[in-house]
Amino acid sequence: MPPKTEAAVFDVHLFRDIFSASPIGIVVENLEGQPLFVNSAFTSFLGFSQEELCRKHCVDFSPREDAEKDWTLFQQLRAGSIDHYQLEKRYFRRDGSLIWGQLSVSLLKDRVSPLVVAMVEDITEKKKAEETRFRYATIVESSQDAIASATLDGVITSWNPGAERIFGYSASEAIGNSVTILVPPELYDEENKILETLRTGSQISQFETVRITKAGKRIDVSLSISPIKDASGEVVGCSGIARDITDRKLAEETLRSSEERFRLAAHAGRMFAYEWDAATDLIVRSPESAKILGVDAAAPMSGQQVLAKVHPEDRARLRAAVAALSPESPYLQISYRMTRSDGAVIWVDRNSQAYFDEQGRILRLVGMVMDVTERASAEAALRASEEKFRTVFRGAGVGMVIISPEGRFLGANRTFCDCLGYAEEEILERTVQSITFPEDWPAFSQKLREALTEGRGFQWFEKRCLHQSGRIVYTESTASLIRNSNGEPQYFVGEVLDITKRKEAEKALSDITRKLLDAQEQERARIGRELHDDINQRLALLAVELEQLGDEPSVFSQGRAQELRRQIVEISNDVQALSHELHSSKLQYLGVVAGMRSWCKEYGERQKMEIDFSNDVNSPLPFEIGLSLFRILQEALHNAAKYSGVKRAKVQLREEGGDLHLLVSDSGKGFDVESALSGRGLGLTSMRERARLANGSIAIESKPMGGTHVHVRVPLEAQSQRMIG
Repeated sequence: MPPKTEAAVFDVHLFRDIFSASPIGIVVENLEGQPLFVNSAFTSFLGFSQEELCRKHCVDFSPREDAEKDWTLFQQLRAGSIDHYQLEKRYFRRDGSLIWGQLSVSLLKDRVSPLVVAMVEDITEKKKAEETRFRYATIVESSQDAIASATLDGVITSWNPGAERIFGYSASEAIGNSVTILVPPELYDEENKILETLRTGSQISQFETVRITKAGKRIDVSLSISPIKDASGEVVGCSGIARDITDRKLAEETLRSSEERFRLAAHAGRMFAYEWDAATDLIVRSPESAKILGVDAAAPMSGQQVLAKVHPEDRARLRAAVAALSPESPYLQISYRMTRSDGAVIWVDRNSQAYFDEQGRILRLVGMVMDVTERASAEAALRASEEKFRTVFRGAGVGMVIISPEGRFLGANRTFCDCLGYAEEEILERTVQSITFPEDWPAFSQKLREALTEGRGFQWFEKRCLHQSGRIVYTESTASLIRNSNGEPQYFVGEVLDITKRKEAEKALSDITRKLLDAQEQERARIGRELHDDINQRLALLAVELEQLGDEPSVFSQGRAQELRRQIVEISNDVQALSHELHSSKLQYLGVVAGMRSWCKEYGERQKMEIDFSNDVNSPLPFEIGLSLFRILQEALHNAAKYSGVKRAKVQLREEGGDLHLLVSDSGKGFDVESALSGRGLGLTSMRERARLANGSIAIESKPMGGTHVHVRVPLEAQSQRMIG
């Protein structure tokens, strides 16, 4: 390799210094698009280190759509179709933000291995400025107001579509002409004063004057003009906005022409007229507003100032009503509260009409405002009275209904709706007849007709109603007839009680009474059978044997006497057991616990059953509790002996937490509790009733082949207090 000359070494250092010091980002890449060298400006531009950038590919720097444009041109460069290209594109910074760069790419071909040099200039601020200018241009182009600019000599230099629409001149016709083409001759001096004001750097805001259109029509306009300054601050021109206020001026004139006539009517009716300009937010109003609102009639008022006087709770509703106005629905009718300057709150009715431009934007509101405080107070009192009635009606714990004379529902509270399973809107679509049990309707219909004829209501009429599900609901109704001021019947207000549970309880009580009577007859029959079939027969046999003994006393022996004595004792015991079944004297003589233990022992011996009785009761038990538990115990062990199929039962009596617990269980066949309760037998029902009478509860658990467990709980404290009381 030939030695480097001093000049070559100098060039290398020079180019390196230029590469490093350049304020423009420079990247040297191979033909695959892989960065080989990047300068400091490029690393600062993107926020990555040189090492991080050299590990990326050129398409990794930008969003996909920008990278695809760059790579397409890069492919052409590599193929030799082009030797350089330029492109504006976005780049990713390290923090994820996007910036704009002006990319210039060149191919270095005079090398053994060709390279690509890419230079990137930061044009982010330039792009932002372009976007800002574009937005401003869009606003100017889309504005319905006339927007134009002119030199300080009054020569028009720009003209937007709004100006074309308002004044009738196209942009080509207006630009280059003097603004005096729009000024009436008598106002030339006014225009000169406007230009003089602008030359001093001052602004002109909302100046109302007259201009002439291309067709020669005079229109009222509101002008806002500002000076245009160069970079040194020198005024070089002006720009202005002109708004057509002809319609508003016409309305003002119309308003003024009828103001006197209106003032007399307004004063008598406590009302005032107003007009609101959407562009200026100013409100023109008649003098009566001073007295109604408590303000200075001469002082200007804006829409915001008037809105501030609207009661805070009503402002959102008023704003929404105004926002809902449209060319198709331009009328506003609304009532709301306002606060006078002296702090008094008044009610006003506002009736207005909105006017719109061709694009549907509101230009102004014209209307009347009336002070209706007295009427509103009367209505508020009426509403309060109605609300009280409505609250009582809807919140009542009994069913409440309002019914028309024809029998249609006009109102129903939640209690009534829940009673029949309907929503209120469903009830209001029905008639009284449709929810009445068909067999009961004729009598109830007759009751309604009598009430209308006699002009009074009715008291507690019992009838059946149909629940939405189809089941029957028993009700009792009472109603009052409400009349209007002419004495004509308006509607019935009725109270409806759901007495279904009472009816079911009455039926259940009737069923229990019948079952108790049946059980009493069955028990009498059982005792009669036992006396007749067992004890009576055994006594008859004993009498026969004694008679034989009287006929042949010689055959009487010691053994024979003992046998007769045994039979007599056995009959006596059976009679005593039968007596205990009917009345247990042991409970009175021995006490509850001892009496229950004794009975279990005797019953087990008679039934050849093993009854395991355990006791953990320390408190003395009232006889009433003991008797109830004793009868439950008898029924439970009778059932176990009769149905369980086993010869062993367990009885526990314990005191725990102020309660007395009786548990009777066996491991026998078991049974279906629900089926047994719904059957004709009275045993389980009797057990439950006795537990209820003792202010206690009973749980019966059993299932086929799973044994039976009866658990009775009776509170001792309540019973003791009841006995003491």
